[in-house]
Amino acid sequence: MKNKSHTLEEVQLLMEHYCAYQERCHQEVEQKLFDYGVYQNDRAQIIYHLITQNFLNEERFAKGFSRGKFNIKHWGRNKIKLALQQRNIAAFLVDVGLKEIDEDDYLTILSKEMDKKLNTITEKDPWKRKKKLFNYLMQKGYEYPLIEQVWNGIPSAPLGVRK
Repeated sequence: MKNKSHTLEEVQLLMEHYCAYQERCHQEVEQKLFDYGVYQNDRAQIIYHLITQNFLNEERFAKGFSRGKFNIKHWGRNKIKLALQQRNIAAFLVDVGLKEIDEDDYLTILSKEMDKKLNTITEKDPWKRKKKLFNYLMQKGYEYPLIEQVWNGIPSAPLGVRK
């Protein structure tokens, strides 16, 4: 796209379509405008237009991102929070996004992820097995104390695997 030059109006229309297709954060829009070769003043003008016309809304982005990563990819809060921070989302909006995750659903998904992973771990040593499971769940973004709480309450864990 760098080779083709667009007028400001064309780029603005392209960005409206870009933002309408799926929720975007400011950083993604800035990068896309940079890729189009739009100068700083024009970028600010286009972003202002997108915000005022409600094409760009970081609160809506944070909520949708949090729900999507949790419901589809089963990410934990820590991983979602980190991903939002990497997109330069304000801390209070990160918190707003994380509040979209229902606590009961969170514990249910954590328990399902735990059961699913337990069935794939071939390690025989119970301590190594537990360590592999906990590492996997922490890598998915779940909080250690919550993992331990769910672990201690799992009725389906084989004997010799729990604490």
